Amino acid sequence: MSELSRLDTRQHQLHNQALIQITVLLYQIDGKVTLTEQDYLDELLQDMAWHSGISKDAFVTDAIHQAREAIDGGTAPDYIRSLSDELNIDAARSLEVAMAITKVDGERSEKEVELLALLANRVLARGLVA
Repeated sequence: MSELSRLDTRQHQLHNQALIQITVLLYQIDGKVTLTEQDYLDELLQDMAWHSGISKDAFVTDAIHQAREAIDGGTAPDYIRSLSDELNIDAARSLEVAMAITKVDGERSEKEVELLALLANRVLARGLVA
């Protein structure tokens, strides 16, 4: 594998991990996890390439734990900001997934709308303009 393709694979993996983390946070932020949200995550995971020593399932379990800590501690905006570099690897895809997971259950809660605004207007702004 060439150095460039290794870098591309690494960047892709980092982006996929951040997508999982943001998706898990956004489906949990309103305090209720619906079957349609879970189905969306399952479909996202199924289609996702994975190049890590950690299994996808183990990563998701850890992402759930991290999201719960951020939500319970009131630090969800900071958690999203911490994923900025990885989400901006493909900002358009990141926003697409965030919009989809917050709408898949039929409505966006006030908390979901707030985090989407932060994501679109602050975290992903440079990646979406570029």
